[in-house]
Amino acid sequence: MSTTGPDGARVTADRGACIGAAQCVYSAPAVFDHDDDGVVVVVDPRPGPQVWDAVREAVDLCPVQAVLLRLTAGGS
Repeated sequence: MSTTGPDGARVTADRGACIGAAQCVYSAPAVFDHDDDGVVVVVDPRPGPQVWDAVREAVDLCPVQAVLLRLTAGGS
């Protein structure tokens, strides 16, 4: 696994799909949190390279695939 994210990558979450399993928060607490209703919140959509492994783990562990990496044109 690389410790750097792909150029133009952005962390997103499908809040409607989230079931509050909290695997994302446990894996990458600098990037994810839960709101008062227990639904995922992305607190850092463009994290630094030091946390990309943790972000990829969060994507892999989400039981409903609510946590995603998106590539955006031009890195914006």
